[in-house]
Amino acid sequence: MNELAINQNTQVRAINNFDTELFTRWTNYIDAKPKTVETYTKAINQFLYWLNDNGIKQPNRADVIAFKEYIAASHKPTTAQNYLMAVKQFFKWTNQEGIYPNIADNVKAVKLDKGHKKDYLTTSQVKDMLSTADSSTLTGLRDYAILSLMVTTGLRTIEVARADFEDMRAVADFTALYIQGKGHTEKTEYVKLTKPVENAIRAYLKARGSVKPNEPLFCSTSNRDKGERLTTRSISRIAKTHLVEAGLNSERLTAHSLRHTAATLNLLNGGSVEETQQLLRHTSINTTMIYSHALERAKNNSEQRIADAIFN
Repeated sequence: MNELAINQNTQVRAINNFDTELFTRWTNYIDAKPKTVETYTKAINQFLYWLNDNGIKQPNRADVIAFKEYIAASHKPTTAQNYLMAVKQFFKWTNQEGIYPNIADNVKAVKLDKGHKKDYLTTSQVKDMLSTADSSTLTGLRDYAILSLMVTTGLRTIEVARADFEDMRAVADFTALYIQGKGHTEKTEYVKLTKPVENAIRAYLKARGSVKPNEPLFCSTSNRDKGERLTTRSISRIAKTHLVEAGLNSERLTAHSLRHTAATLNLLNGGSVEETQQLLRHTSINTTMIYSHALERAKNNSEQRIADAIFN
């Protein structure tokens, strides 16, 4: 009998009574970012709740697979995949530490659809959305600047939220906004601000008043937290509000749709896949190719040719 089996009672207590010290040891081991730690905390808590609800005291590989099926049925595929990854990482570590066997070893990942879950906007829809921002108010000027920025640069909500006034800098003969991209710790990349977008941002900043270099580029205008940095949730809400006001009320149209719109309009107007990859800062060009394949299908007029042959 091996050491893990001998210490079975201790192991079960460690898993079922997952304390702060144990979790801290694990997250220190994987050296995760705060956002990742937050996701992993939710994932492990979800797993422990599921074990408890099902009366499982000593989980095994079959239980991990059953949990995977449960989260796949009750969560979005990407969320389910993140949760499963956390569980797999956790049990890999418990095995290394001699706390509990790696019961998640070789459990297959949650199947993800490689297509996009969000739609993009047409040029006229973008104009309709932008027209809903009231330029006579500070909030309207801010919203117009944010939406214009996101739809022309493909920035994520987290990248917009992290932007400071001092991140707007001259590069060559244009103005750039330096950003802290996904998975990065510093603002080493930038997007180009076209003249209409730069003018929109500066009009908002002028109406806002004196802004210090290290202050957020976009801030709240509500009485409760006026002047504070916008959260990703606030930015998502701003985008959704203006989409709805423009008559574009769909679950498939969100703030992330503006990123899809930037990629799609760039490709439709002559941009290459490589240029679009650089614009969106995709690590793999395969991710960018999803947009290209979608457009190829959109341009494929096979159905019309067949219909013309039959009905004309």
